[in-house]
Amino acid sequence: MKKKFEFSLSTQNKLIIAGLVVSTAIIMAVSYFAIDKIREKLYENYANSGQLLGRTIAIQSYELMKKSDFSSKKNLFRQHARLVLEGNSDISFLTHKDSANNIIYSTTEEYPQREKETKTTLTTPVLNEKGNVVGYVEIGLNANLAKSISNTTKNSMLVVFAMMWLIYTVVVVLNTILIRRELGILRLGVKEISSGNFGTILENEKTTGEIKELFTAFNDMSQRLHLYEEQNIDQLTFERNKFESVLMGIANGVVVCDKFDKVVLVNPSAQKLLNKSILNSSILDFIDSKGTKCFKTGIEKFKQTPVDEAENKPLSFSITIEKKVIKAIVSSMYSNVHDYLGYIIILIDITKDAEIDKLKSDFISNVSHELRTPVTILRSYADTLYNYGEDFSFKEQKEFIGIINDEIIHLNKMVNDILDFSKIEADTKLEKQYLDITNTIEKTLVGLKVLADEKKMKIFLTKQDGLPLIPYNEETIERVINNLVTNAIKYSPENSKIEITVGLTTEHDYVKISVKDEGIGIAPELLDRIFDRFYRVENTTHTIKGTGLGLHLVKTAIEKQHNGRVFVESELNKGSIFSFILPLEEDYIPQNINKKADYKPDSV
Repeated sequence: MKKKFEFSLSTQNKLIIAGLVVSTAIIMAVSYFAIDKIREKLYENYANSGQLLGRTIAIQSYELMKKSDFSSKKNLFRQHARLVLEGNSDISFLTHKDSANNIIYSTTEEYPQREKETKTTLTTPVLNEKGNVVGYVEIGLNANLAKSISNTTKNSMLVVFAMMWLIYTVVVVLNTILIRRELGILRLGVKEISSGNFGTILENEKTTGEIKELFTAFNDMSQRLHLYEEQNIDQLTFERNKFESVLMGIANGVVVCDKFDKVVLVNPSAQKLLNKSILNSSILDFIDSKGTKCFKTGIEKFKQTPVDEAENKPLSFSITIEKKVIKAIVSSMYSNVHDYLGYIIILIDITKDAEIDKLKSDFISNVSHELRTPVTILRSYADTLYNYGEDFSFKEQKEFIGIINDEIIHLNKMVNDILDFSKIEADTKLEKQYLDITNTIEKTLVGLKVLADEKKMKIFLTKQDGLPLIPYNEETIERVINNLVTNAIKYSPENSKIEITVGLTTEHDYVKISVKDEGIGIAPELLDRIFDRFYRVENTTHTIKGTGLGLHLVKTAIEKQHNGRVFVESELNKGSIFSFILPLEEDYIPQNINKKADYKPDSV
């Protein structure tokens, strides 16, 4: 469909054109009226001049009539008429008549062509001295002179009025151009202001009147806006810097994208999590460690989510980058007038949470498996004794009861680990007493002697003389010793030995307890994980029962509840040394205890 071309004039242009049309009409009307009046007056004067000329010729004719008879009069009148016609081009014909109005002589006979040009005919009587009419003079006028004068006058008047109209028009046009130029400068100034260029100054030295006042008012407004802008920019800059400082200091990653998916802001935490520079790039093109555009699906789903639903519940999804599991939460950004600006992505590292969830799943699986075995054994042996006990000898019954007792002990151990874990996670404050750590160790070893004897193992306790009493919760430390020694027994071969040493550290501010075995040892890459909850080294072999909580309980009890530290040294197939230190004073704040060399006990 073709678009109609529309031509429109501004109100100012319409007024100028209307003014020119009106002024032109007035000037034309005045010119016509003036020329008409001048022409009318000219012809009136011309007629008067003709009357005067007629009287003059009549007087001359009377003089000729007095001096001659009729026969000679005709010749005299002919000569006189010729002279008059040759002397005055405005006379088209001249006729002399007697008193009876009879023609004596007329130039129409000799000059018929001039007679045709007659416009006006004047008849003047010829009078004698007494005033009696003795004849008539008839003059024909062609009005050439009057016409020439009239045309000259008309043309002169038209030129004068045309010059006046032209001068008026030029003045109006020039004035309009000057005004439009000044208004154009003012328009450009307003455009600069609307573009944000506050402080624009218009030169008003060549302007006058109201335009100069308008320019002055504009310059004053522009300067005030510039001053306001500077103050506002300072405030906005301060607020932006404050916002960026807060954003950069947030522990979680923050990525800000515009409505075209371009990353416009990213804080250091997000940069570290993503391990790649993404500023000014499209978030949809980001590729994870698997080569997948991990954000694309989530962002597209976010854009398809209704606004109300997205505001009530922000969309979240998980991505994996170099073994890091990251949770992404997407929220929309709107202006004060609710215009859509883009969206913010909050990145939260949930790697440990994911690992914990996996460990919990493994723990539940392990506990379910571990519980199923003793329960099955207990049920089987108890059912056998209940139904067929009389068929077995006393020795066989005692053996069955012994197996049942071992499974109950194992089941009790698992339940205690779970209860201890729950207690520690609840962050219950322990009551501590100043006690002899050696007595607690010896008391614990009594209960473990049976386990050691079953594998024909020897346990040696070496202690430093003069050890002071130290503050600790005896029940908790007994459990710690129990776990460490039990593990040493579990993972050591028969006929091996376990060495326990107790002594002060070189700085004499801690007591150090070490449990050394000759077991299978731990691979170096696993040393940093063995204290994690639910983690079990034996998961790869599934040969040794356990919940994966024992060493985690040891670390938590020593470090979280007693302000101590736990260490491990191990070598595959050569054994392990598990050590922990306890401060000599309650609520002691550990200082510079990151090096294991600082905890070598004095000679024992």
